[in-house]
Amino acid sequence: MPTPTRDDKFSFGLWTIGYNGTDPFGGPTRPHLDVVHAVEKLAELGAYGLTFHDDDLFAFGSTDAERQAQIDRLKAALADTGLIVPMVTTNLFSAPVFKDGGFTSNDRQVRRFALRKVLRNLDLAAELGAKTFVMWGGREGAEYDAAKDIRAALERYREAVNLLGQYVTDKGYDIRFAIEPKPNEPRGDILLPTVGHALAFISSLERPELVGLNPEVGHEQMAGLNFAAGIAQALYHGKLFHIDLNGQRGIKYDQDLVFGHGDLHNAFALVDLLENGGPSTGSGTTGGPAYTGPRHFDYKPSRTEDETGVWDSAAANMRTYLLLKERAAAFRADPEVQEALAAARVDELRTPTLGSGESYDDLLADRSAFEDFDASAYFGARGFGFVRLQQLATEHLMGAR
Repeated sequence: MPTPTRDDKFSFGLWTIGYNGTDPFGGPTRPHLDVVHAVEKLAELGAYGLTFHDDDLFAFGSTDAERQAQIDRLKAALADTGLIVPMVTTNLFSAPVFKDGGFTSNDRQVRRFALRKVLRNLDLAAELGAKTFVMWGGREGAEYDAAKDIRAALERYREAVNLLGQYVTDKGYDIRFAIEPKPNEPRGDILLPTVGHALAFISSLERPELVGLNPEVGHEQMAGLNFAAGIAQALYHGKLFHIDLNGQRGIKYDQDLVFGHGDLHNAFALVDLLENGGPSTGSGTTGGPAYTGPRHFDYKPSRTEDETGVWDSAAANMRTYLLLKERAAAFRADPEVQEALAAARVDELRTPTLGSGESYDDLLADRSAFEDFDASAYFGARGFGFVRLQQLATEHLMGAR
């Protein structure tokens, strides 16, 4: 059984292992998890990092002294264990003041309060050495069309992110921002609901180089989208700044299951993409850039579990990832898989459709491209073999090869 190490860069949100089981239909089933205990247990399990919202570490409305006491306790635990804080985020969704959002609330004073809260937390992120600042706009949205001017809301969102980019630049902080898309829940409709929406928004910013994505498995799959494909697009644009791993079973509420405890085929494809850049034929070649950042688990231990179950589930996330990593390596090394990839012409897609220096006039003059091309030859013949390829992936995933 594979054993996680710090080199695997596995990290957990304090809100994940600290989830007390509360849901819309019932209260807590577990007591509060102390941050020092959390750091110590994660270190024992082989994780390398802990992430948190400000309100995970110290309660909303804490005095400066209460806030500093918790920061000091965290720092001491980090120093004792060697864990790091690779990412910090800000809670702009739990407190009643944020019931209509933070950056995009219709109430201007709420928006100003939200900005001050984030700026303060950016200072803490820099103090702790975090390199990424995630922004999940869980309340940035609406339930009723007439209640929110979406164009004005996006402009206010843009204003906020531009200000934050200016702040880290002026302060000299080595921090980048990662927007976390989600289509719905808790709002009926959330702004920037998918990877594509967020990419389009980023292109409108004053400092787009500072802002990327933090996609989450369940969030994309809640919209009926393919998470591995979304991650490939984020990599294509150079915008995968961080990633949230968990499990999701179809289009329903955000389940936050253990990674792999959902669409296992897609999880397999995802791990291969993150570790290797995607399937490819040819020795030593890859389909694109591999991801080198934290493998961050944003899941919730089931409400059914006690504390033993919390740590079992944390270990399960890492173990599943490592098992899928092993399976992906075996898949790539299989000569039959390499032959099937070649037959499916996977690598041919990387060949430009136009020849070097070819113009549309040259294309129009090429009779083999149209007039002499036998399109009818594809009827009942010249299949691509994708089913065979998927079956080989399935067999490797199941440990049958």
